[in-house]
Amino acid sequence: MKTCVIFCAAEFDALAKPLTAQDYILAADGGLRHLEKLGVKPHGVIGDFDSLGFIPTGAEVFPVEKDDTDAMLAARKGLELGFRDFIFYGSMDGPRLDHTIANFQTLQFLADHGATGYLVGKDYLVTVIHEETIRFPAEAAGILSLFCLGPDAQGVTIRGLHYPLDNGTLTSGFPLGVSNHFTGQAASITVEKGSLLAMWDRANGFAKREQ
Repeated sequence: MKTCVIFCAAEFDALAKPLTAQDYILAADGGLRHLEKLGVKPHGVIGDFDSLGFIPTGAEVFPVEKDDTDAMLAARKGLELGFRDFIFYGSMDGPRLDHTIANFQTLQFLADHGATGYLVGKDYLVTVIHEETIRFPAEAAGILSLFCLGPDAQGVTIRGLHYPLDNGTLTSGFPLGVSNHFTGQAASITVEKGSLLAMWDRANGFAKREQ
């Protein structure tokens, strides 16, 4: 499946999976530096360029004073081009915690528009589970945490993790889903209504998704 791969300006160490000829690659402002180090030319460059410090030739330029972050600009661009699968690099490990949280909300924005996205960090993968099921193989290990985004997440069922749940509700006012962990069994998380932000050890790779 074609993926929109977005490189943001925070720290980046390595790809979580190889880029392919089918991927559409976007640099969001300072994310261009990561692509230059990889020797990869993006299909587009977008942002206000306060991080990069100069405007690349052919870039889509936006004012610094705007409603969207550069990552959100890139997400909107990908949606406009018809992409429904997104991966964000350089999106979690920078000095700006506010931008990390903004990127969590960008994942929810994508979910609200029928798309799926992942933030790839040095140690973690993060996604939004929106009225669907995600699955992990028995080999998965380490911690998995869940956080409610927005209204209550209802019909939450957790299987194969240390703390199971059957048709439960997670709220945004209490961190009930933090610090669950894999047990050597195949695992799944289902959300029937609403959304959960999920994060787990990057070594486990991307989850399998089912509507």
